[in-house]
Amino acid sequence: MHADIVPVGEVPAQVKRESSAVLRSVYDCEVTVHDSQSIPDGAFDQNRNQYRAEDFIELVSRVGSGDTNIGITANDLYYRRRNYVFGLAYLNGNGSVISTYRLRTSSDGGISSKPEDTIDRKSGSAGMPRPIYRVKPQSEVFADRVRKEVVHEIGHTLGLEHCDNNKCVMSFSPTVREVDVKEENLCGSCSRILR
Repeated sequence: MHADIVPVGEVPAQVKRESSAVLRSVYDCEVTVHDSQSIPDGAFDQNRNQYRAEDFIELVSRVGSGDTNIGITANDLYYRRRNYVFGLAYLNGNGSVISTYRLRTSSDGGISSKPEDTIDRKSGSAGMPRPIYRVKPQSEVFADRVRKEVVHEIGHTLGLEHCDNNKCVMSFSPTVREVDVKEENLCGSCSRILR
């Protein structure tokens, strides 16, 4: 399989690198990064001050050179009556899109700095090791979210539907809180569907 990443508008190099690496890792596929594309004409909705995600998918499907293609944009996207979407893909389609716009926020309960457990080998009370928490920088939290959303949307293009396992990358994530809970890999059930 060949996946083509299509930046739409200004997309930082780090976002493209993270996306490429996670697609290779999770789907064991060839990945290319397309030249940056302009925002599709007519995609902006002035009443909402957002962009229609479908217009981005149409662009990515048309210009992408992969078996599956994913657009990445920093613009705020919506789909139909939803207030916003992190991404959108059509099941078994060849195009998808993610937006990084809301993946930087924690306004809806997501983790802006995520604690990581480590153990201090020095004893605490009663001679037990005590946990130490390292706070994950916001840039790492953002990178985690981008990777998860890229894997999620490509999964839809490969025929995967939303998964009931909230740790699976294919679980539905209406807020960054759910994005933060899930892992960047497919669960066993979703992996078996792709075999």
